[in-house]
Amino acid sequence: MAYRKQLTRLKAPYLKRILLEPTRVEDWEKYPWNLPLFRGREFELEFTTPITIIVGENGTGKSTLLEAIGALAGYDEAGGGKGYRPVDHSRAIDNSGAGLANSFRCHWLPKVTAGWFFRAESFYSVARYLDEAARESGGTPPDFLSWSHGEGFIRFFEERCRRQGIYILDEPESALSPSRQIELLKMLRRMDQSGTAQVIMATHSPLLMACPGARLFRISRFGLDPTDFSDTDHFRMMRDFCTDPQAFMEEALREDEE
Repeated sequence: MAYRKQLTRLKAPYLKRILLEPTRVEDWEKYPWNLPLFRGREFELEFTTPITIIVGENGTGKSTLLEAIGALAGYDEAGGGKGYRPVDHSRAIDNSGAGLANSFRCHWLPKVTAGWFFRAESFYSVARYLDEAARESGGTPPDFLSWSHGEGFIRFFEERCRRQGIYILDEPESALSPSRQIELLKMLRRMDQSGTAQVIMATHSPLLMACPGARLFRISRFGLDPTDFSDTDHFRMMRDFCTDPQAFMEEALREDEE
């Protein structure tokens, strides 16, 4: 993977730390400030490795946290790069990510905000936006949507993640088969080894959670804590399934007794 001209000679991570400023919180009783993330009305997340992975059940605030980090880096909540506005937010009801970002203080060294905020749910909107922007400038559209869903994701990553910067990935595995996830892992390893890319990723994929060299955090009802891959519920579930699929399915599908 060839990287373009560097913006700084310092190595990733560039975003070093984010912390919640209680005086900036709008209302502790409302979402997202009522999440377990902010139990005790305190929150601090330190980035010490080029790749940081956040795991947790649906509804724990992973995507909202990534939206806030994206907003701090200057990205649109719907995804994209600096200056991209692929989705019209004028009638949006939920802007919790941007609201949360206003409650954060962040430390950069240096402030490198080139990169990309990838969201699986808005991939089609962003891909169409890129095609239209290329045509308007007289260029050749990347045409990521001409490929299958998974192939389009991988080609998008290969094309967009070559530059120095910060890359925020929200559940990138959603359209990727296990073999495609391995391709993404190889790409993440190259980004890690380059020293020019910081990756902050939320995922449900045990494969991606096992990314070598990454620092893993788990969101639970107790807040956000560093964890080991083998201690995640995702790994334990897959281990139990692979050990005895029949017994696992019988237990998993058993109806709760009255």
